[in-house]
Amino acid sequence: MDVAGQFAELYGYEPDGVWSAPGRVNLIGEYTDFNEGFVMPLALPHTAVAAVARRSDGILRLHSADIDAPVAELRVEDLTPLSKYGQGGWAAYPAGVVWALRDAGHDVSGGADIHLASTVPTGAGLSSSAALEVVTALALNDLYELGLDAPRLAVLAQRAENAFVGVPCGVMDQMASACATEGHALHLDCRDLSTRQVPFDLAAQGLQLLVVDTRVKHELGDGAYAERRAGCEEGARILGVSHLRDVAYAELPSALAKLTDADEKIGRYVRHIVSDDHRVEQVIGLLDAGDVRAIGPVLTEGHASLRDDLRISCEELDLVVTTANAAGAIGSRMTGGGFGGSAIVLVEEVDAEPVTKSILEAFTAAGYTAPRVFPAVPSAGARRLA
Repeated sequence: MDVAGQFAELYGYEPDGVWSAPGRVNLIGEYTDFNEGFVMPLALPHTAVAAVARRSDGILRLHSADIDAPVAELRVEDLTPLSKYGQGGWAAYPAGVVWALRDAGHDVSGGADIHLASTVPTGAGLSSSAALEVVTALALNDLYELGLDAPRLAVLAQRAENAFVGVPCGVMDQMASACATEGHALHLDCRDLSTRQVPFDLAAQGLQLLVVDTRVKHELGDGAYAERRAGCEEGARILGVSHLRDVAYAELPSALAKLTDADEKIGRYVRHIVSDDHRVEQVIGLLDAGDVRAIGPVLTEGHASLRDDLRISCEELDLVVTTANAAGAIGSRMTGGGFGGSAIVLVEEVDAEPVTKSILEAFTAAGYTAPRVFPAVPSAGARRLA
């Protein structure tokens, strides 16, 4: 996509540069990020691309090639959390990044002209919003010479989504978009933001990781995500720890016994978080040992936990998992925030086509809209293109 040419046509002059940031899919570790636990995402080849030019008059102009809407023109000094551009709509994400940078003391007061285009599917649980945030943060970091590293940009992008847009997400999505490397999964400790790039060359193993976008839209701002986050925080409070990451897997039975007088859902949430942190550790160990196929059952076990304990799955996601596994997949699970979105399916490369066919047929038989299925190729994180 020629975003630079589109920028010039839209604004009447050439941009200062072009940047990109990818969406992500999470291999394992769901809802663990805001519990200061462990996650393991990988960047997708699908990206948000931004052509950007620095201004000096305090005006922020935003336009998306993907939305049928005119240029949004704002004043940088007027950006306010949960205002018109903090209550939904694509413009809230780049506007929120400008606000977050200023709020953190970084001078971006001159403003910018931004034109965006994205190939990250929206509503699919693949972090389309994080891609918009991170590409905006990276561009402004370069143009204003702020000197911020990738993890710091990710944290500021997360703050934009938390405080400006009003979605209480963890930092995984932004860190994956900002810090991932090609051919690797990102092992992220969400407490100290330390990372490790874990080789994840599926093609060399004769494997594929399929993403199945159910096309069921989810909306993390609708309260369900926030309710589960609050439940996890309540569980940590009762157990006397700062975050559920501090509950060791071996201590889970005794921890659950302490929660018998709490709302039953608190125990379910705690069980999921502690066990999913453990599943991340299991996957790391298996990948380090070169036993990629052995992660399949761990993925399927993770889906059962998301379905039964966290209760964020849906009929379409469950259908993907049961159908794929019955058709010969090594393992599968829903991924992302849930209530729709996508699932991942680990398959032998030779089985990718028949497993995909089985999933499509199952959706047709159930009367569901046909899902979109594509391979997840571990890709590069945010970078300047031109």
